[in-house]
Amino acid sequence: MTPNPEPTPAPDSDGAVRGPEPDDRITLRFMAVPQDVAASGSTVAAGSVLEWIDKAAYACAVGWSASDTVTAYVGNVHFTRPIKPGNLVEVHARIIHTGRTSMHVLVTVETTDVRAREYSPATHCILVFVAVDDAGTPREVPTWTPRSDVDRSLQRNAQARLEPRKRIQAIMRAAEYTDDGTTARTVFRFLAAPADANWGGNAHGGTVMRWIDEAAFATAAAWSSEAAVAVYSGGIHFYRPIHIGHIVEVDARLIHTGHRSMHISIRVRSGSPRNPHDLQLTTACMSIFVAIGADGHAESVTPLTLITAEDKALDEQARALIALRAPLAMMPVELFRRP
Repeated sequence: MTPNPEPTPAPDSDGAVRGPEPDDRITLRFMAVPQDVAASGSTVAAGSVLEWIDKAAYACAVGWSASDTVTAYVGNVHFTRPIKPGNLVEVHARIIHTGRTSMHVLVTVETTDVRAREYSPATHCILVFVAVDDAGTPREVPTWTPRSDVDRSLQRNAQARLEPRKRIQAIMRAAEYTDDGTTARTVFRFLAAPADANWGGNAHGGTVMRWIDEAAFATAAAWSSEAAVAVYSGGIHFYRPIHIGHIVEVDARLIHTGHRSMHISIRVRSGSPRNPHDLQLTTACMSIFVAIGADGHAESVTPLTLITAEDKALDEQARALIALRAPLAMMPVELFRRP
């Protein structure tokens, strides 16, 4: 981990020297290892990248709030370039907006060959964390104030996403998933293990995102090929924690296809083993996959056949989400590493 150097404390008007204010950014640096690789064996799995993102953002949010935090939302994860095992990786996280109890963290992932040391962007996204006390109750966080034109630009972009995010969440929550659906589907069921726990004793947000990616990949690979890769993951809403020892069900369903894209809705539910038929929704998101051909470009995919009313309704949901996200301005990540 390579945090930015802390500023030297300056004396106040009364001559007293105060400690530095909480830092608003952090960088993690490490090497991508073989255990991070996707099923194809040639690039790092999106689930591993999502875990890196969550770890860096969590460290940044905890550093700013000086308290434990929980992941509330992850959005607009754009996988713009594959990451190879053996690459050096830098994950940069910085606060770009705060609410009363929430912190909006922008994360970018950059990689380079170990010999070149010239980092290039691979992924970026926004995460929202909520600070909590020892009882798990939301608590207020220090207000983050922009200090430069770059800060103000990043904050404006974050604020512009607040209302669209609410509409996206409403569309996703309103969708109904029953056994009437006939499209491709993958369901994983297992117990949340102690190794999955965060400091609060629940499943770590990054771990949950890895489960989501694994189920989504299985669905995309079954529809296309093992060369399926995630290019986008958005609207990852965390509704309630997953307790260690509880049953976890990850349900991934193909709900829309484009000419080359597969839109997969993933819903995570959990509950006590004593009541295996009473599982509660904990997390929901939408991922987009493409199948990469021998020439390195996305191949066309088999169109989805919509048979039942539920199939058609979920297809419309995907189209509505596409329309909502289309007008959103891209996060100006090119500004990210400027002072």
